[in-house]
Amino acid sequence: MRSLRWWDVAVVGMTVILAAIAVGTGSDSRETVGGLASAGALAVVWFALARRALRRPSTSAILVVAVIVICAVGTAFLPAFATVQCIAFPLVWTFVRGTRRAIAANVVLGVGVGIGTWLSTGSLLQAFAVQGVSIALSISLGLWITSIAQQSEERQRLLDELRTAQEKLSALDRDAGVASERERLAREIHDTIAQDLTGLVMLAQRAQRELSSGVPAAETLGMLEVSARTALAETRALVASGTPVALNGGISDALDRLGERFARETGLTVTVAADGLPELDRDTEVVLLRCAQEGLANVRKHSGGRTSTVTAWADNGSVALRVTDDGTGFDPDAATDGFGLDGMRSRLALVGGALDISTSPAGTVLTATLPLRVSA
Repeated sequence: MRSLRWWDVAVVGMTVILAAIAVGTGSDSRETVGGLASAGALAVVWFALARRALRRPSTSAILVVAVIVICAVGTAFLPAFATVQCIAFPLVWTFVRGTRRAIAANVVLGVGVGIGTWLSTGSLLQAFAVQGVSIALSISLGLWITSIAQQSEERQRLLDELRTAQEKLSALDRDAGVASERERLAREIHDTIAQDLTGLVMLAQRAQRELSSGVPAAETLGMLEVSARTALAETRALVASGTPVALNGGISDALDRLGERFARETGLTVTVAADGLPELDRDTEVVLLRCAQEGLANVRKHSGGRTSTVTAWADNGSVALRVTDDGTGFDPDAATDGFGLDGMRSRLALVGGALDISTSPAGTVLTATLPLRVSA
C-alpha cells in the first residue's frame, strides 16, 4: 500500500457521516457530544499516524489500537456509531501485518464494538449476535482480499522472473548472433577470398617458373590479373555485407565459369555437367556454388589427380552436387587443421542438407545434397 489517498477520502467521508448521525440521532447531549468527539478523534488519529504507520510497525500497532478504542467508545455513547465498522474492519486488516494477527485484531474490534453497543442499548444478546455476524463477514472478506493480494504478488513475481529470463535470453540471442555472424564470415572468407588468394599464389609461382625458364608469361600474368580483380570484387562485396557470389545467368553458368577458371589456373581437366536444373532460389544456388568451390579446392590441394568432374542434378524434391577426381584419395577420419570439409558440412546443415564422402586410392567422390527451395 503505497498511497493513502483513497483511505483519506474514506476516513473523511465516514467522519462526516458519523457527525451527521450523532447530530441527527442523538437523543441527548451526551450521545451527540460523545458521537461527535469520537468521529473527530478518528479523523485526528488517522491523519496523525497513518503515514508514519506505513514505515514503522510500532506506529501501525498504535494506530490499530486507537481505532479499536475509538470505535468501542463511540458506540458506547451512540449505538448508531457502529456504522464506523464499514471502514474500521478493512482498515485494521490492512495495517496489521500477518493474517493471524489481522484476524485477532478484527475479533478484538468486533468485541469492542459489541461491548459498546451493549453499554448503549442494554441488550447483550442483540449486541453480540450482530457483532458475531459482523466479525464473520469481516474475516471472510479479509481472507478473500488477502488471497487476491497474494495472487497479485505471486503474479508480479512471476512477471519479474519472466522479464529477467527474457533479458537473459536476449543477451544469449545477441551472443549467438555474434557467434553465428563470425562463423558466416569465416565460411565466406574461406570459400571466396582464401580460395582466390590460393589461386593467386599458384599463378604467381607459375609465372615465376615461366620467366626463369625464358618462356613467355603473358597469359599467366593475365590470369593473375583476372584472379586478383575477382578477389578484390569478392572482398568488396563481403565488406558491403552483400552476397559475394556472381551468379549471373544462374547456377549452371556459374559452375561452368568456375570450372573454366579452375582449369586455366591449375592445368587440370575439369568437366562440368549442370544442365537441366530447375529454377532454384538464390540461397540454394549459393550453397551449391560454395560446395563446388570447396570441392575443387580440395582437388587442387590434396588429390594429386589430373581430371575432375562437377555434376549437379535435381531429383525427388532435392538438388545434389557431386565433385569427383582421379587422385590418390585420403582418410576421411583423419584429423586435419583445415576448415574446408567442416565448413561445408556446417553450411549444408544450416539448410537441412548433408555431405557424403567416398574416397579410395582411385579417387574421391564428394556429394552434397540439400532440399529445394531452402532459405539460408
